[in-house]
This record gives sequence, C-alpha cells and structure tokens, in this order.
Amino acid sequence: MSTIERSPYLDGNYAPVQTEIVAEDLRVTWGRLPEDLAGMFVRTGSNPHYEPPGKYHWFDGDGMLHAISLRDGRATYRNRYVRTKGLEEDIAAGRALRAGIMERPDLGHPDGPWKDTANTDLVFHNGRLLALWWLSGSAHQIRLPDLETVGTWDFEGTLRCNMGAHAKVDPLSGEMSFIDYGPLPPYLRYGVVSADGRVEHLTSIELPGFRLQHDIALTERHAVLFDMSMTWDPEALRAGRAKLEFFREQPSRIGLIPRHGRGSEIRWFEVAPFFMYHTISAWEEGDDVVLIGCRIADPTASAAAGAVGRPAPLLGNLRIAPCLHEWRLNLRSGAVRETQLDDRLAEFPRINDARIGTRARYSYHGRFAATPTLLFDGIVKYDLLTGAVDELDYPAGWYGGEPSFAAAIGGTDEDDGYLLTFAAEEATGSSELYVIDAGTLAVAARIAIPQRVPTGYHTRWIGQEELLAAGGE
Repeated sequence: MSTIERSPYLDGNYAPVQTEIVAEDLRVTWGRLPEDLAGMFVRTGSNPHYEPPGKYHWFDGDGMLHAISLRDGRATYRNRYVRTKGLEEDIAAGRALRAGIMERPDLGHPDGPWKDTANTDLVFHNGRLLALWWLSGSAHQIRLPDLETVGTWDFEGTLRCNMGAHAKVDPLSGEMSFIDYGPLPPYLRYGVVSADGRVEHLTSIELPGFRLQHDIALTERHAVLFDMSMTWDPEALRAGRAKLEFFREQPSRIGLIPRHGRGSEIRWFEVAPFFMYHTISAWEEGDDVVLIGCRIADPTASAAAGAVGRPAPLLGNLRIAPCLHEWRLNLRSGAVRETQLDDRLAEFPRINDARIGTRARYSYHGRFAATPTLLFDGIVKYDLLTGAVDELDYPAGWYGGEPSFAAAIGGTDEDDGYLLTFAAEEATGSSELYVIDAGTLAVAARIAIPQRVPTGYHTRWIGQEELLAAGGE
C-alpha cells in the first residue's frame, strides 16, 4: 500500500472528469441570456487523465478545456483534453509516465524536467487560440469552436524558445509580449510577437539564478518583469530535487524593459520581498510606472496565516495569501513606494482586456473561501480609481472560478459588459455558467452544464467577430 498522502486536489470538485462531450441548447436556470452577448467562453485547468505517480500538485494535471458558445439566445457546451505530446505518450502506455513538480525532476529528459501539460492559460492572438503552460513550454494551437488540438505552434518557425503562461496582447498594436524561463541559463527571456504572428524580438535577461516566474505586465512603453524572492532551492536542484523556498532576507526586484529593448536595457527596482502569481494593471503616470497586482508577502505555510491575520488555502507546501497591492516606481529618482490597497484574500484577477497596456479602472477577482484548498465563494470588483469595492456572493456551497470580462456588443464604458465564470455546487457536482453584469455584479443568467466542471484556472472570452475570423461558427 502506498504511503503517499492523497492530495485533496484530486477529490471533490477537483476530481478529474474523463468524458468529452458536446451538448447543445443548454437550459437557462435563472434569468435570461443577454442579447448583446455573443461569442465563446473557454476555461482551462488541471485534469489528470491517469492516476498521478508520486506526490500530486494541483498544477500537474493534463490540460482540459471547457467552453460555452453563446449566440442568438442559445448556449452550447463542449470539453476537450489538450492533446500534448506527453498526454499522447501516456495514452499509448496506458498510464501516467512522468511525476509532477513535487517529485524529483528528470533533468536529463529530452522534453524537459517536467511534463508540458499546456494546462495553465489561454491567449487569443492573430486569430489563434493558444494553450500555454506556467513552467514554459510549447504553445498549443486549439481549433475553434470544437476545441481540438491542432498541434504546437511555432509562429511560422520564428519561435526558437519556449513560451510561459500569461503572454499579453496589446489591444492597440496587436503585438504579444511573452517570457520564457527555465532551470538552465539563460534563466529568463523576453520576446515580442508581431500582430501578424511572427516573433520579431527576443532577448535574454540576466538573472543570478533560476527564478520562479508566472506573469508579466505591460505599460505604454515598457514590459514589467520580475525577480522575486521565491525560487527553487539551488542546493536541492544540484542534488536533483525540486524544492521551492522563500528567501525572506533577499529583496525582490521589479524590472522595466522597453517593449523592444535589449536585456541590458532592463532597469531593476528593489522592493520588499514578495511573490506574486498575477498582475492586474500597469501604466505610466508622469515619472512613475504604477503596477497593481495580487502580492503575497510571505508564501511559506508557517508564515502566511499570521501575515494576513487569518487562515489561507494551502497549495503544495505553500499558502496562498494574496492582497491587492500597488507599487510606484519612479523613473527619475529610482525610488519605490508600496501600498497595500485591500486586505481581502482574492486572486485570479481580470480586467477588460482592451485596457491592457494602459490604466484599467476596474478589476474583477475570485474571493477566497475559508477552506483549506483554493476555492472562490464570490467575486470582488475593485474600482482602482476611487477605491470602491463591490462583492457578489455565490449561493452557500457553490464555488466559482476566474471571472472573464466579455464586452457587450455596442458597449462604450470600461465595465459595459459581462463577467463569465463556471461555478459548481461542492456537495452535488452540479455545474453552471454564471453570466454577471460587470457594472452592477447582478446575475443576468445561470446556465446548467450537463456534466460536472472541475475547479480550474484561467479563462478567455472570444467575441463573435474574433470567433468568425478564426474559422469558428
């Protein structure tokens, strides 16, 4: 009998589903579908195809996409695995072949130390939906609307490295900025893909060692990169083990690099130690670059509860305790001002993507439930201009996910649109799509899903015009 403790992220609404289905004319259980909403909502997440070998981390599972197409008052649901090379090899073997990030990394494997699951994030660029992986891997192209995996996409042969999650598309230029990072030098690369889908800029960023990365941000002229105080323990890596450590005595750094700048042009600003999964908005204001994000002051399991004054969910050997935070980096003096803007625990933030690269007024976050695992019991809407806060509570026992903003057809204001997210009742597995008025946080409609949708990660809204341009229906 195995002595490995079973991960709570394999049970309840984290338990994987294996059936891939298509279901049309879904039932609206509450309200009515807005007439000014048409397109496709897609969410990715971790969904192991086989029982994981060794210790399991929620980030390890194979990628699975769940989507709802909305048009003319009708809703269609479908779900599909992201058919990565690693998954295909598992299917051929009839079992999971590779262990996850809590086990010894296979530093000699030709495909990298860990299995590229493409399970983390979705970006839509130049008519293509791409599934990306948080540890940097191949960009997997997803066909629309059927969600079938076309294969890996190398941007017409111009991508000569990997690509991490959370690439950012500038809504004005159409360019996409991205990072690639890994355990071997160069530890960090920054690149730009042109609006027509070719990598036109790639540069290495000098770092003192392997740093855990996750997200970036854009301003009008800069990309915002990070050298944070949490990374893999170098001594453990030399011994062939992967062990994340938070180095409290090591300041973190926020780097500003011109959008098409060389690595040598990056300017680092030293800040208090922190880790952050997700940025929210960044912009330029006089001599300042302002960054808003979900800052974790100390992610260690022992310190996080005390740092925020209440329990925080555990993920692997880390606690997730993010709070809304602002950094002001002065380009003239090099000074930094830091301000915590709120003490609620909330994450998976989204804005109206039309505001990427400029100041966003509104952000929408999943609010943490008081549970030992990561669950969202509501949505928090922040007005980043006035400081006002609004909240939506899910019904008792229901938990949602990342709220993706969908602009209303003909809408003009920044929050003129809808938030879409999957939610599930923990006790029964009943799942629904919530359609929420982004201005008021009133629920406009709830749509029943004919199978359970496990708790997952990031989302992407693809409007009807973009969907048609990508070959969708």
